[in-house]
Amino acid sequence: MINNVPNKIKKLLKSAQLHKVLNIKKYFDYFSDYKKLKDASKKKPRSFEINWKNRKPCLHEKTTQTYFDRHYIYHTGWAARILAKNKPKKHIDISSSLYFISIASAFVPIEFYDYRPAKLALSNLSSKHADLLNLDFKDESINSLSCMHVVEHVGLGRYGDPIDPQGDLKAISELQRVLAKDGDLFFVVPVGKPQIIFNAHRVYSYDQIKRYFSKLKLCEFSLIPEHPKDGEIIRNPQKNLIEKETYGCGCFHFKKI
Repeated sequence: MINNVPNKIKKLLKSAQLHKVLNIKKYFDYFSDYKKLKDASKKKPRSFEINWKNRKPCLHEKTTQTYFDRHYIYHTGWAARILAKNKPKKHIDISSSLYFISIASAFVPIEFYDYRPAKLALSNLSSKHADLLNLDFKDESINSLSCMHVVEHVGLGRYGDPIDPQGDLKAISELQRVLAKDGDLFFVVPVGKPQIIFNAHRVYSYDQIKRYFSKLKLCEFSLIPEHPKDGEIIRNPQKNLIEKETYGCGCFHFKKI
């Protein structure tokens, strides 16, 4: 019967079968490790009960290196280092990573605003609601501002926000409006060939972002390439490296002059 199945489907079936076989092997290895622990614990008992009913198989973490999301580890590290150097009296963040604001608030007071506010209880950190298309801040009132890996989602409905093809541009306009003279903005979006991957995100070119923020001065651009072979985080990369990206991460430090 499989002979009548299209080649693409055959490949998928073979892949699924291989995946199933590999998972079965991993589960046998898991059971073997359980038995080793159980037997060894009988020889040197401790206060932990080892019971088969208390199990939660983690089958895919025996790797030679620890996996991490390149975009989210590097862009938050990038921003935190600039923030630590600048030492503003207060920093405003719009919808960026909760890990970033949680850690950075240890050394800088942070007000965090999101369309879906997070119930965070940490010193030096407040969490409130905001609509990026209509920020409740006066013109040129924020000296230190970040909006990282956020704008690419605005207007695509992913987070319950209204569908709006111009949503990202409206958000960018608001960020520029509220940024104070001589203020700093940390802005991060995917970079590569401009496209919409509905309803996940948009991808922008470097030139697009420069054009959208034409009212601001670009102090620094750092690229987190999609593939580790191209580097980890590269400050002021060559344009040909930026243009070869499909889903790189662009980190822009702007200042209002």
